Amino acid sequence: MLFWLSELLEHHVRAFSVFGYTTLRAVMAALTSLAISLVLGPAVIRKLTALKVGQAIRNDGPQSHLIKAGTPTMGGSLILLSIGLTTLLWADLSNKYVWLLLSVMFGTGALGFYDDWRKVVYKDPKGVSARFKMLWQSAIAIAAAIFLLATAKLPASTEFIVPFVKSVAYPLGAVGFCVLTYLVIVGTSNAVNLTDGLDGLAALPTVLVAAGLSIFAYVAGHALFSKYLGLPFIPGAHEVVVFCAAMCGACLGFLWFNAYPAQVFMGDVGALALGAALGTVAVIVRQEIVLFIMGGLFVVEALSVMIQVASFKLTGKRVFRMAPLHHHYELKGWKETQVVVRFWIITMMLVLAGLSTIKLR
Repeated sequence: MLFWLSELLEHHVRAFSVFGYTTLRAVMAALTSLAISLVLGPAVIRKLTALKVGQAIRNDGPQSHLIKAGTPTMGGSLILLSIGLTTLLWADLSNKYVWLLLSVMFGTGALGFYDDWRKVVYKDPKGVSARFKMLWQSAIAIAAAIFLLATAKLPASTEFIVPFVKSVAYPLGAVGFCVLTYLVIVGTSNAVNLTDGLDGLAALPTVLVAAGLSIFAYVAGHALFSKYLGLPFIPGAHEVVVFCAAMCGACLGFLWFNAYPAQVFMGDVGALALGAALGTVAVIVRQEIVLFIMGGLFVVEALSVMIQVASFKLTGKRVFRMAPLHHHYELKGWKETQVVVRFWIITMMLVLAGLSTIKLR
């Protein structure tokens, strides 16, 4: 809305033309979403506490987590509110990618909200059934894939890009593109959700990955930069930077209250939505492999669960003391804060590795 307003005013006051720059609006989006999260955070926590939407703790989890029972959950609603309001304020609302990202985020957020609601109302840590969750996520991911496929203007918008190698891209075709998009969005959504098990563990890695992907979005949306760096040119992708910046600010603001000891938990409403949004951004800018690198923490956390389940079903033995992986290290004697900070450091290095693919082509 402010972007449209600035376009109208710049005809009368030239200074307003500065808001046409994506970088400025991205900075303002980050600051705005951060401010919204910090200002509304205490009120949201009080409301969640009054509604008695306390977190249900797994009976088979680390005993140190039992003291967290009753801590307000569904705090991810604050993140989604901050991102939504900020994006509507600073983004170009005529851009298709903006509406796609908001739709995917709020669509999966609604699923997470329902899942959290079942957990707190029925005191069931498992929430909705896996089949229902997968069906809802699949519908959103496939709808996003069809939309991107139908609105693609250039072949590069649907090709599979291989990083580290210059000008290597494989045409996927309609079916291949839809399958890849489905796997990326659904996989990332669930991976972030599995990672969100310790105070602050998912929030900062989400910020780091979103910031890294925003750089790819900025380059992909600029014809000259994308050509020079060997990235696919995706018209309109530059506006994704504003959304990513809003995500960074909102998650940082939430981390203020989610840092150990957490005053509020993100819940599925936040984790599922943020993961799906990150996956969608990667698909838009054609950097699925880079997301795999940057989000390596999310990948490993998800793989640890898959390996644990497969091993137990096949051999009756567990590979890890407990899955997801962060619980394994807790049971090995690491303090919760040690696990969180060390995983943050690992994510920082992975994001830098992902960014290196921009030039190493």
